[in-house]
Amino acid sequence: MSIIGKVDSLWRYPVKSMRGEELDEAFASYSGIYGDRIFAFRSSANHTGFPYFTAREQRKLLQYRPRFRYPDKAARPINLIDAETRNANPLVADLAELVVDVETPDGKTLAINDPALIEMLRANVDQKHQVTLMQSQRAMTDCRPVSVFSLQSARQLAEETGTSVDKRRFRANVYVDLTSANGFAENELVGRSIKIGPKVVISILERDSRCVVITLDPDTAEQSPAILKKVAQAHDGMAGVYGAIMVEGMLHKGDSVEVPD
Repeated sequence: MSIIGKVDSLWRYPVKSMRGEELDEAFASYSGIYGDRIFAFRSSANHTGFPYFTAREQRKLLQYRPRFRYPDKAARPINLIDAETRNANPLVADLAELVVDVETPDGKTLAINDPALIEMLRANVDQKHQVTLMQSQRAMTDCRPVSVFSLQSARQLAEETGTSVDKRRFRANVYVDLTSANGFAENELVGRSIKIGPKVVISILERDSRCVVITLDPDTAEQSPAILKKVAQAHDGMAGVYGAIMVEGMLHKGDSVEVPD
């Protein structure tokens, strides 16, 4: 195995399109990062292939901060240690225990299923969007279970656009600091597997096709169209990569990232 970098940071997004939370460690399961995107909102106006009500429709979604009410229960499967000892599968999440509260941009805290929250989210958007809450044991990602993005790609885009590019715009689960100085070096991993830390193996399946969400500042939701324009013109509209978990386990900030020789 050859070391190609390390984990810079780990992120999950309890509610799709709302603000993410940075973690020191995270459980990578076949269905995605434990607790990632287990809630989402559905819009009646969107097609069935992508029914989600996201920052595409309501930019302010990015300014809502979800938190698990019982963070210890949301950290990892409750039987993880026993499962690893017996080489068994960890239990899937108990949705009754993965309760989320949401801090609104004006500082209020509402339960994820509070009707008042939906009314706030629908404010100032086309009222054709009838919005309902969704919950799932599997991460409701756009494509594959886990996403990876390099710091070098963010730096290159900053140079190419002449603007500051916050890595959080790309809403990845795993941000990596690669030994290669080149941006978009993660593209070379497509079709290969990477090992992160002592156990987790991720098969890198495809590049990540990008949309208007990367133009939105993760704190203010203000738009910078030049970023998406550059990604479209110089990088085939893609930035970062998607993968599938082949070997489950815990990920940690600072873990090495390796590829087979």
